[in-house]
Amino acid sequence: MATEPLSQKEIEDRLRELPGWSSEDDRIARTYRLGTHFAATAMVVHIARIQEELNHHSDLTLGYNTVAVSVHTHDAGGAVTEKDFDLASRVDAIAPLHGAS
Repeated sequence: MATEPLSQKEIEDRLRELPGWSSEDDRIARTYRLGTHFAATAMVVHIARIQEELNHHSDLTLGYNTVAVSVHTHDAGGAVTEKDFDLASRVDAIAPLHGAS
């Protein structure tokens, strides 16, 4: 069964529950700042583990002390779905463990 795309209103409503996340080019995205490059790298590895558990993967960009996450659902034609918000919520939950803001 295919995952259904969310409407723009549903996306906006869900984004209110995830401060720091925004809608960008048919994706939801956020950039986290961390104290060190090592902390940022550790967060990327933690996110990768969550993505494997969910079988849903985002684009991750590792900077010196930043981690950028951008996600949409390929099997919904590249639209934003509930799966994207599930992943974003999980990432937000682990971010403080890495000292991310």
